Amino acid sequence: MKGIRSILIAFGLFAFACSSASAYGPSPLQDFCVAIKDINNVFVNGKFCKDPKLAVAEDFFFSGLNRSRNTSNPVGSNVTMINVDIIPGLNTLGLTLVRVDYAPYGVNPPHTHPRGSEILLVVEGTLYVGFVTASPENRLFTKILNPGDFNIGKTAAVAFAGLSSQNAGRITIADAVFGSNPLINPDVLAKAFQLNKNVVKYLQSRF
Repeated sequence: MKGIRSILIAFGLFAFACSSASAYGPSPLQDFCVAIKDINNVFVNGKFCKDPKLAVAEDFFFSGLNRSRNTSNPVGSNVTMINVDIIPGLNTLGLTLVRVDYAPYGVNPPHTHPRGSEILLVVEGTLYVGFVTASPENRLFTKILNPGDFNIGKTAAVAFAGLSSQNAGRITIADAVFGSNPLINPDVLAKAFQLNKNVVKYLQSRF
């Protein structure tokens, strides 16, 4: 009986440790989630779930990633993001798929995904891709990828990316810095970027 009691105690401690280890907060799926006491005015972190018995095949399906997109725009690229808003079955699964079409010499402007990591696969063309590490090192890692984000080839290119979140978010650096709403004080940006204030105002007028 003493041996059995010891096993039960050990099992109980193990179960407690497991339950404690799994008691963590959910990953954020939007920029912020302000706590409220009024349960009649709720925005959940993610999406409400359908009764599994009512799920259908269409909840897990999207057609059209094989079709090229229009890249006739100032940056020469088009991003098609397939996340939980497009495929409801991705809810809680932490996954997004992206197709990026590039015109010759097109660019996918420098950006971050605040709620997800990214992996990129080139399927057509030649792309110059890279990322910069966090401050203070700010190290640049780059690579030329063949069949992302800067098309150095003379032909169009296509890449697919996977993101580790059902809603990874996207912050395009230039848009956020020079096109915020309301605009950031030009004096602040002029000092931060070591630019003439008139240059900052011109850049803000472009975004």
